Amino acid sequence: MSNERPVGRSGLTTPPLVLGGNVFGWTADRETSFAVLDAFVAGGGTMIDTADVYSSWVPGHVGGESETVIGEWMKARGNRDKVLIATKVGYTGAPGALTTSGIAAAIDGTLARLQTDHVDIYYAHIDDAETPLEETMAAFGTAIAAGKVRAFGASNYTAERLAALDAARAAVGAPAIAVFQPHYNLMVRTEFEGPVQQYCLAHDIGVMPYFALASGFLTGKYRKPDDITGARSDFVASYLNEFGLGVLAALDQVSAETGSTLGQIALAWLAAQPGITAPIASATSVAQAEELIGAMNLTLSEEQLAALDKASTRAG
Repeated sequence: MSNERPVGRSGLTTPPLVLGGNVFGWTADRETSFAVLDAFVAGGGTMIDTADVYSSWVPGHVGGESETVIGEWMKARGNRDKVLIATKVGYTGAPGALTTSGIAAAIDGTLARLQTDHVDIYYAHIDDAETPLEETMAAFGTAIAAGKVRAFGASNYTAERLAALDAARAAVGAPAIAVFQPHYNLMVRTEFEGPVQQYCLAHDIGVMPYFALASGFLTGKYRKPDDITGARSDFVASYLNEFGLGVLAALDQVSAETGSTLGQIALAWLAAQPGITAPIASATSVAQAEELIGAMNLTLSEEQLAALDKASTRAG
């Protein structure tokens, strides 16, 4: 496809949108998840992002539900070779999640749930300060050498710890960090912009931001307190203030100019930022998936990008 982008130094490519799998087995049941996945692929999407912890926060769930649904979908469709699967390990919060034994057990469990022999990107989900980085990188290197993982990624690391991780992988001879996954959107910019962004740019690390739509706030459907309902209401409530409404107003203006939806514009803004490979966004219906797909071919003007940049830059 003409809009394919390289995923850092991994040798993989993706259109500028990745489908988030956090909702599968949670707010999207199996049937709905299959329909969303079908729509995403039909619209030209190729990469699906999940994690072994999804959706452990739901009463009665243990984690791995999303991977299980995706695995069942790929088996039913016979399309494993047509999609890229990115998943993660180590968000349990327990010390030792990124040890040799922790990673070895986790990847085998992930592969069983996904019903495949490899994942395309395997992320260290959060920094494990209790485990030596050399041990973590050696374990990932072993998984890559065994053919269970094609490329290594990291998520939620500081620039300093990313650099330390890179040094550790060099020390043990593991492959380079290919991709980084930060919290980044029009409402939350400072966690990524600055040292982390500069590190990724300097080291050719692809970047795939999560929470690209700020838990749905950037779609414009939450504009007053009465609008806030659903599974992510706590997140959205924190954005419903003067600053957030100012960002929505800027999105409204670009929407009037382009005819695109606010969500599509928010994703296109992210995709246009330096170093960004593809934002990640999830959908709980076919209609939402089809709307997201529209962002893959939306190019904003320099003036529109600047207006959004200005509205989303916090004073002070």
